[in-house]
Amino acid sequence: MFDTMTFTKILGGFCGAFLIYLLGGWVGDSLYSMGGGHGGESHAAYVIEVDAGGAAAEEVEEVDFATLYAAADAGKGEKVFKKCKACHKLEDGANATGPYLYGVLDRPMGAAAGFGYSGALTQVGDSWTVDALNAFIESPKKTAPGTTMSFKGISKPEDRANLIAYLATFGG
Repeated sequence: MFDTMTFTKILGGFCGAFLIYLLGGWVGDSLYSMGGGHGGESHAAYVIEVDAGGAAAEEVEEVDFATLYAAADAGKGEKVFKKCKACHKLEDGANATGPYLYGVLDRPMGAAAGFGYSGALTQVGDSWTVDALNAFIESPKKTAPGTTMSFKGISKPEDRANLIAYLATFGG
């Protein structure tokens, strides 16, 4: 049933497949690079010409968060809050997976009645100021290492400003 001839056919099949694989790699390498053979210096086969004259890279102007917050739109913040809605509620005292956010602006940290905090908020500050909320919403894990909050954060400063403006309309 399993004799020498069967073993030789199987071994020949693997060797043939390996040779085809190596040949395909060699052909592909020679198609996509020029002069990349043995001892030759490799360079790109097709060079895209770009205009390098005079066009300097635009510098991104950093806007102060206080300026963004002053111009924030609470209506747009309501749309951003949809990311938070899964774990937080805006009704006073209605805790969910996360603490309620009614009156969160200028509220002492860890003061939502009936919610068990992880203890990592003691490193952030005393109260939820605009700056503290901005930093925490940007990256909860970075701002409060060890927090149990699994949200990755909101990277756009405009979205954070709009969200904080929206939260400021509740309570406080």
